[in-house]
Amino acid sequence: MARVVNARTALKVTTMSEKSKVIHEITSTGIVAIIRATNSEQLIDVVNALRAGGVTCIELTMTTPNALEVARQARQMCGSSAFIGVGTVLDAETARAAILAGAQYIITPIVDMPTIELCNRYSIPVAPGALTPTEIVRAHQAGADFIKVFPTSTLGPTYLKDLRGPLPHIKLIPTGGVTLDTAADFIQAGATALGIGSSLISKQALANRDFETIRKNAAEFLKRVREARAAG
Repeated sequence: MARVVNARTALKVTTMSEKSKVIHEITSTGIVAIIRATNSEQLIDVVNALRAGGVTCIELTMTTPNALEVARQARQMCGSSAFIGVGTVLDAETARAAILAGAQYIITPIVDMPTIELCNRYSIPVAPGALTPTEIVRAHQAGADFIKVFPTSTLGPTYLKDLRGPLPHIKLIPTGGVTLDTAADFIQAGATALGIGSSLISKQALANRDFETIRKNAAEFLKRVREARAAG
Protein backbone atom coordinates (compact mmCIF):
# COMPACT_ATOMS: atom_id res chain seq x y z
CA MET A 1 0.00 0.00 0.00
CA ALA A 2 1.21 3.55 -0.60
CA ARG A 3 0.68 6.75 1.32
CA VAL A 4 0.95 10.02 -0.54
CA VAL A 5 3.40 12.42 1.08
CA ASN A 6 2.84 15.31 -1.32
CA ALA A 7 1.89 15.89 -4.91
CA ARG A 8 5.27 14.74 -6.20
CA THR A 9 6.41 11.87 -3.99
CA ALA A 10 4.99 8.87 -2.24
CA LEU A 11 6.54 6.56 0.30
CA LYS A 12 5.70 2.91 0.37
CA VAL A 13 4.72 1.85 3.85
CA THR A 14 6.72 -1.21 4.82
CA THR A 15 4.52 -3.84 6.44
CA MET A 16 5.26 -4.83 10.00
CA SER A 17 6.26 -8.30 8.80
CA GLU A 18 8.88 -6.74 6.52
CA LYS A 19 10.14 -4.57 9.36
CA SER A 20 10.30 -7.60 11.62
CA LYS A 21 12.38 -9.46 9.04
CA VAL A 22 14.97 -6.69 8.98
CA ILE A 23 15.13 -6.48 12.77
CA HIS A 24 15.42 -10.26 13.02
CA GLU A 25 18.22 -10.38 10.43
CA ILE A 26 20.29 -7.70 12.16
CA THR A 27 19.77 -9.38 15.52
CA SER A 28 20.38 -12.94 14.38
CA THR A 29 23.48 -12.34 12.24
CA GLY A 30 24.89 -9.77 14.66
CA ILE A 31 26.70 -7.69 12.04
CA VAL A 32 25.94 -4.53 10.10
CA ALA A 33 28.64 -3.96 7.49
CA ILE A 34 29.36 -0.27 6.90
CA ILE A 35 30.59 0.64 3.44
CA ARG A 36 32.39 3.97 3.12
CA ALA A 37 33.97 4.42 -0.30
CA THR A 38 35.19 7.29 -2.43
CA ASN A 39 34.13 5.54 -5.61
CA SER A 40 30.52 4.43 -5.97
CA GLU A 41 31.47 2.01 -8.75
CA GLN A 42 33.08 -0.27 -6.17
CA LEU A 43 30.04 -0.62 -3.98
CA ILE A 44 28.15 -3.28 -5.88
CA ASP A 45 31.26 -5.49 -5.92
CA VAL A 46 31.67 -4.95 -2.18
CA VAL A 47 28.04 -5.86 -1.55
CA ASN A 48 28.55 -9.09 -3.50
CA ALA A 49 31.69 -9.92 -1.52
CA LEU A 50 29.92 -9.36 1.79
CA ARG A 51 26.99 -11.52 0.75
CA ALA A 52 29.40 -14.27 -0.33
CA GLY A 53 30.94 -14.14 3.15
CA GLY A 54 27.55 -14.45 4.80
CA VAL A 55 26.99 -10.85 5.90
CA THR A 56 23.48 -9.88 4.85
CA CYS A 57 22.93 -6.51 6.58
CA ILE A 58 24.77 -3.86 4.62
CA GLU A 59 24.82 -0.11 5.28
CA LEU A 60 25.70 2.31 2.48
CA THR A 61 26.72 5.68 3.87
CA MET A 62 25.50 8.99 2.54
CA THR A 63 29.13 10.17 2.40
CA THR A 64 29.63 7.96 -0.67
CA PRO A 65 29.13 9.63 -4.07
CA ASN A 66 25.76 8.75 -5.63
CA ALA A 67 24.89 6.83 -2.48
CA LEU A 68 21.14 6.72 -3.09
CA GLU A 69 21.49 5.50 -6.66
CA VAL A 70 23.86 2.77 -5.50
CA ALA A 71 21.42 1.84 -2.73
CA ARG A 72 18.70 1.54 -5.35
CA GLN A 73 20.89 -0.70 -7.52
CA ALA A 74 22.00 -2.81 -4.57
CA ARG A 75 18.42 -3.33 -3.42
CA GLN A 76 17.35 -4.43 -6.89
CA MET A 77 20.34 -6.72 -7.25
CA CYS A 78 20.07 -8.37 -3.83
CA GLY A 79 16.35 -8.97 -3.76
CA SER A 80 15.66 -10.96 -0.61
CA SER A 81 19.24 -12.22 -0.21
CA ALA A 82 20.42 -9.15 1.72
CA PHE A 83 19.05 -6.14 3.58
CA ILE A 84 20.28 -2.75 2.37
CA GLY A 85 20.32 0.21 4.73
CA VAL A 86 21.45 3.79 4.36
CA GLY A 87 23.64 5.40 7.01
CA THR A 88 25.11 8.77 7.97
CA VAL A 89 21.57 10.15 7.66
CA LEU A 90 21.36 13.51 9.41
CA ASP A 91 17.74 14.57 8.89
CA ALA A 92 14.26 13.41 7.97
CA GLU A 93 14.51 14.74 4.43
CA THR A 94 17.52 12.53 3.72
CA ALA A 95 15.81 9.59 5.39
CA ARG A 96 12.77 10.07 3.14
CA ALA A 97 15.00 10.13 0.04
CA ALA A 98 16.79 6.99 1.20
CA ILE A 99 13.52 5.14 1.77
CA LEU A 100 12.31 6.18 -1.67
CA ALA A 101 15.57 4.74 -3.06
CA GLY A 102 14.79 1.40 -1.39
CA ALA A 103 16.56 1.61 1.98
CA GLN A 104 15.23 -1.09 4.29
CA TYR A 105 16.57 0.57 7.43
CA ILE A 106 18.08 3.91 8.41
CA ILE A 107 21.16 4.52 10.56
CA THR A 108 22.21 7.91 11.86
CA PRO A 109 25.25 9.24 13.78
CA ILE A 110 23.00 11.44 15.94
CA VAL A 111 19.64 11.48 17.69
CA ASP A 112 17.33 13.37 15.33
CA MET A 113 13.75 13.06 16.51
CA PRO A 114 12.08 13.92 13.15
CA THR A 115 14.07 11.13 11.50
CA ILE A 116 12.95 8.60 14.11
CA GLU A 117 9.35 9.81 13.71
CA LEU A 118 9.49 9.47 9.91
CA CYS A 119 10.87 5.94 10.09
CA ASN A 120 8.23 4.93 12.61
CA ARG A 121 5.52 6.35 10.37
CA TYR A 122 6.57 4.11 7.50
CA SER A 123 7.60 1.08 9.58
CA ILE A 124 11.26 1.37 8.65
CA PRO A 125 13.73 0.19 11.32
CA VAL A 126 15.93 3.01 12.58
CA ALA A 127 19.14 3.02 14.60
CA PRO A 128 20.10 6.53 15.74
CA GLY A 129 23.57 7.21 17.04
CA ALA A 130 23.88 8.02 20.74
CA LEU A 131 26.57 7.79 23.38
CA THR A 132 25.34 8.84 26.81
CA PRO A 133 22.67 7.00 28.82
CA THR A 134 20.37 10.03 28.51
CA GLU A 135 20.68 10.14 24.71
CA ILE A 136 20.18 6.38 24.47
CA VAL A 137 17.02 6.37 26.59
CA ARG A 138 15.52 9.37 24.78
CA ALA A 139 16.10 7.74 21.40
CA HIS A 140 14.60 4.47 22.63
CA GLN A 141 11.55 6.22 24.06
CA ALA A 142 11.08 8.04 20.75
CA GLY A 143 10.73 4.69 19.00
CA ALA A 144 14.22 3.70 17.87
CA ASP A 145 14.51 -0.02 17.13
CA PHE A 146 18.24 -0.15 17.87
CA ILE A 147 20.70 2.34 19.29
CA LYS A 148 23.99 2.79 17.48
CA VAL A 149 26.39 3.42 20.36
CA PHE A 150 28.83 5.76 18.71
CA PRO A 151 31.72 6.20 18.85
CA THR A 152 32.99 3.26 20.90
CA SER A 153 36.56 3.30 19.58
CA THR A 154 37.86 4.92 22.78
CA LEU A 155 35.42 3.63 25.40
CA GLY A 156 35.42 0.01 24.25
CA PRO A 157 33.47 -3.05 25.45
CA THR A 158 33.66 -2.06 29.12
CA TYR A 159 31.52 1.00 28.47
CA LEU A 160 28.93 -1.11 26.66
CA LYS A 161 28.82 -3.51 29.61
CA ASP A 162 28.28 -0.54 31.94
CA LEU A 163 25.36 0.63 29.78
CA ARG A 164 23.75 -2.79 29.72
CA GLY A 165 23.51 -2.83 33.52
CA PRO A 166 20.73 -0.21 33.80
CA LEU A 167 19.52 -0.55 30.20
CA PRO A 168 19.20 -4.30 29.50
CA HIS A 169 16.01 -3.81 27.46
CA ILE A 170 17.59 -1.62 24.77
CA LYS A 171 19.21 -3.16 21.68
CA LEU A 172 22.70 -1.68 21.36
CA ILE A 173 24.93 -1.73 18.27
CA PRO A 174 28.45 -0.51 19.13
CA THR A 175 30.10 1.19 16.17
CA GLY A 176 33.68 2.42 15.94
CA GLY A 177 36.60 0.39 17.21
CA VAL A 178 35.05 -2.99 16.45
CA THR A 179 37.79 -5.28 15.12
CA LEU A 180 38.36 -9.01 14.91
CA ASP A 181 40.18 -8.73 18.25
CA THR A 182 37.36 -6.85 20.00
CA ALA A 183 34.27 -8.35 18.34
CA ALA A 184 33.83 -11.15 20.87
CA ASP A 185 34.32 -8.76 23.80
CA PHE A 186 31.59 -6.45 22.51
CA ILE A 187 29.19 -9.36 22.03
CA GLN A 188 29.88 -10.71 25.50
CA ALA A 189 29.45 -7.19 26.90
CA GLY A 190 25.86 -7.29 25.63
CA ALA A 191 25.88 -5.97 22.07
CA THR A 192 22.87 -6.99 20.01
CA ALA A 193 24.92 -6.54 16.84
CA LEU A 194 28.15 -4.89 15.72
CA GLY A 195 28.57 -1.99 13.30
CA ILE A 196 31.80 -2.72 11.44
CA GLY A 197 33.47 -0.48 8.89
CA SER A 198 37.16 -0.35 8.05
CA SER A 199 38.05 -3.51 9.95
CA LEU A 200 35.78 -5.39 7.58
CA ILE A 201 36.18 -3.29 4.44
CA SER A 202 39.60 -1.67 4.51
CA LYS A 203 40.72 1.22 2.34
CA GLN A 204 43.51 -0.97 1.04
CA ALA A 205 41.12 -3.72 -0.02
CA LEU A 206 38.95 -1.15 -1.78
CA ALA A 207 41.93 0.45 -3.50
CA ASN A 208 43.20 -2.94 -4.69
CA ARG A 209 39.73 -4.24 -5.53
CA ASP A 210 40.56 -7.13 -3.23
CA PHE A 211 37.05 -8.41 -2.80
CA GLU A 212 38.21 -11.87 -1.75
CA THR A 213 39.76 -10.40 1.40
CA ILE A 214 36.49 -8.64 2.15
CA ARG A 215 34.64 -11.95 1.73
CA LYS A 216 37.07 -13.71 4.10
CA ASN A 217 36.78 -10.89 6.66
CA ALA A 218 32.99 -11.14 6.57
CA ALA A 219 33.08 -14.88 7.20
CA GLU A 220 35.57 -14.47 10.04
CA PHE A 221 33.56 -11.76 11.78
CA LEU A 222 30.46 -13.95 11.60
CA LYS A 223 32.44 -16.80 13.13
CA ARG A 224 33.63 -14.60 16.01
CA VAL A 225 30.06 -13.46 16.73
CA ARG A 226 28.74 -17.03 16.75
CA GLU A 227 31.52 -18.25 19.01
CA ALA A 228 31.09 -15.36 21.46
CA ARG A 229 27.35 -15.97 21.68
CA ALA A 230 27.88 -19.67 22.21
CA ALA A 231 30.36 -18.94 25.01
CA GLY A 232 27.77 -16.76 26.72
